[in-house]
Amino acid sequence: MVKLTADMKEAFSKMKVFSIATASKDGIPNVVPLAMVELVNDDTIWITDNFMNKTMSNLRTNPKIAIYIWGPEIKGCFQIKGVTSIKTSGKEYDDMKANVNRKRPELPARSLVIVKITEVFECKPGPTAGAKLL
Repeated sequence: MVKLTADMKEAFSKMKVFSIATASKDGIPNVVPLAMVELVNDDTIWITDNFMNKTMSNLRTNPKIAIYIWGPEIKGCFQIKGVTSIKTSGKEYDDMKANVNRKRPELPARSLVIVKITEVFECKPGPTAGAKLL
């Protein structure tokens, strides 16, 4: 797994809504905007599943994910790729659910998607577009 740099972590912290991409086992893409996305340490992201039907179906058959980091308050942009695991019980799930219940008790917090970061790519236009950063 790779660890995000200080600049990448700062950019991540400024994001309000994240574009999350998955694909079915047959390669059919799906992109959704999600707000309950948290960087829990340098190489791990937690995503709360409240209503992610197609995304969760994709992740159950193809655990790969991409997260796009860009916004007007962020210098540049980058794409995080990772491999996911899904938790519906255990300490990590309980911690996520308690956090969601404190902030938004009306949300179901059905499961926790844990993303282990595997690669990071440049996505700003120019000669380094698509270059592997980490």
